[in-house]
Amino acid sequence: MGEFAVGRDERPLVPGFYPDPSICRVGNDYFLAMSSFEYFPGVPVFRSEDLLEWNQIGNALERPSQLKVRSDLDGASMGIYAPTIRHHDGRFWLITTNVDLYDQGQLIVTADDPGGPWSDPKFVSGAIGIDPDLVWDDGVCHIAWKDKVNGGISGAIIDPDRAMLLSRPTTLWRGSGLAHTEGPHRFRRGGYWYLVVAEGGTHTGHGVSIARSRRIDGPYEPFSANPFFSHRSTTSPVQAVGHADLVECPDGSWAMVYLGIRARGQFPGFHVNGRETFATRIDWEDDWPVVAGAVQARRTPSTSFFDDFVDPRLNPRWISPGVDPNGFAHTGSGGLALSLGRGPEETRSRGLLGVRARDERWTASAEVVRGNIALTVRMDDAHWFGIELIDGRARVRACIGQLSTVLGEADAVGVTGIVIRAVSEDQTDHRSGPDRLEAGIAGAKGETILGTMDGRYVSTEVAGGFTGRVIGVEALGGPARIRSFSYVADAPT
Repeated sequence: MGEFAVGRDERPLVPGFYPDPSICRVGNDYFLAMSSFEYFPGVPVFRSEDLLEWNQIGNALERPSQLKVRSDLDGASMGIYAPTIRHHDGRFWLITTNVDLYDQGQLIVTADDPGGPWSDPKFVSGAIGIDPDLVWDDGVCHIAWKDKVNGGISGAIIDPDRAMLLSRPTTLWRGSGLAHTEGPHRFRRGGYWYLVVAEGGTHTGHGVSIARSRRIDGPYEPFSANPFFSHRSTTSPVQAVGHADLVECPDGSWAMVYLGIRARGQFPGFHVNGRETFATRIDWEDDWPVVAGAVQARRTPSTSFFDDFVDPRLNPRWISPGVDPNGFAHTGSGGLALSLGRGPEETRSRGLLGVRARDERWTASAEVVRGNIALTVRMDDAHWFGIELIDGRARVRACIGQLSTVLGEADAVGVTGIVIRAVSEDQTDHRSGPDRLEAGIAGAKGETILGTMDGRYVSTEVAGGFTGRVIGVEALGGPARIRSFSYVADAPT
């Protein structure tokens, strides 16, 4: 498994809005795929050589022929739900649900290289629901999913090349009795087939349950200790753990990846970076899994980056809500050219190029060349905070539901950059939020903050949904250009 620490001090292996992790191993390499919801491109794919340090190698759904998602509030937290990534017979397989195309069934794509390109999708029309899984038993492929009709976990034999069911779906398990049994994954260990599921809803009641059978199609015997993994009703700073997938390591040990949230601020707590990916070591007792302690790198993952956009292709970290960023964002020697932006008084994003916020404290800045432009941190089109440059004026603006307001403004003559940061808030104050957001301008005389806002208004607890903060730039009313973008993880205070 490599050099790792095991303990209770959980830190995300992949911080930021990267939820619903699915994992597979090929030789000594591990691969992760996660949900992406309304953002394009979809399904980020990561690689690691040691299960500890992860690098994004691409996105499985990166072409309009592969992915159709919607912008604005109607598309928020829709799109791509929990994927499963597997490797079989020299090919990578990925199956997921696009809830904007729900009635077409589950979506399957394949690739020789997990970094892409991936094939155009085929849809399994006989499997209506969410959270699909694929597994092979003696060369026969089986699918499982959260069934829309009966509410449990259904399974069937499938021809994955043709995306066709070859048997009538049957109910594998309805769960342990907790709400929202979903996220199934099947795997084999020894003489048993195991079915692991998420239960309790994907917030503070979340947990992981498991059942086993001598046959892949059941009947499945539930574990008496279900949910065998949950942080509900504990003081752990990582809550809502669940939606797990297990993997056997080269040395025969086992690990489990799962999602969790890091809420801050006073009651009820506010998480802002979405559901993040964590991992734990798994031991086995009487052929049942036992959580043996958090798996984490001995050093915090590096998340800071600088992009001058000279590469002819956008880095795979860049995403856009509801639209293909290649349609409005163009790289080159002069930086990043943006078109298709929203009007200066609009609140709905029309061409925002963004990255996931990945830290509790951070600073993001853009060096502006020309045009009217905004730098924004957002949950959705009704919950965002940003700095805008419009016709020689700078203003800090916030949108909270139906309220849109200007929090500060100034003359922008000589301004060369715009900045947003998330800074520490006093967590002992009984009214404190998770952090404080501030935004301003930069030039030859340094930086000037023009407006601040309580960070709870750009959190999941206020906005709802399943995503996390995204920081992005957008042209306002006409074309604009930036020379560079910087994201810096700030040290804790």
